Amino acid sequence: MTARGTPSRFLQSVLQNGVGRYVCQLKRVSLIFSKNGQSSLGVREFIEDGVVDFAKKNPGIVVYVSPESCRIPKIVAEYLNGNVKKELITNKTSQQIAELVTKMANQSGLDIIRIRKPFHTDNPSIQGQWHPFTNRSPSTKPVGPHAK
Repeated sequence: MTARGTPSRFLQSVLQNGVGRYVCQLKRVSLIFSKNGQSSLGVREFIEDGVVDFAKKNPGIVVYVSPESCRIPKIVAEYLNGNVKKELITNKTSQQIAELVTKMANQSGLDIIRIRKPFHTDNPSIQGQWHPFTNRSPSTKPVGPHAK
């Protein structure tokens, strides 16, 4: 935690991912839903329509479909670094679930935190941002096509 109250870190690559070949950090997705529940309607539609397409696009991700007697459907994502993220998908549409699963596949599994700059100074500049009129006297004539 920082003085601002939010966690932060410097920008880093997950195990040098992307230096050679890209390795998807998501290893397993579990869709847990009810066979009959009204809140699981979107999940059942996603399983019928979109889960096969998602699995074909992402062959490195194992997709489990678990019909259970639960009232609240959820997605459980397990990443290579050991993190597990759970998302509740109550009353979501098939399209919203597809977007959520795709978003999880594109993440690294690390918590989303504020990225810090790789440098620090104890004496920051107080000059402000420079622009072409910084040092011009306000009494001089304007420059440009509309000057008279």
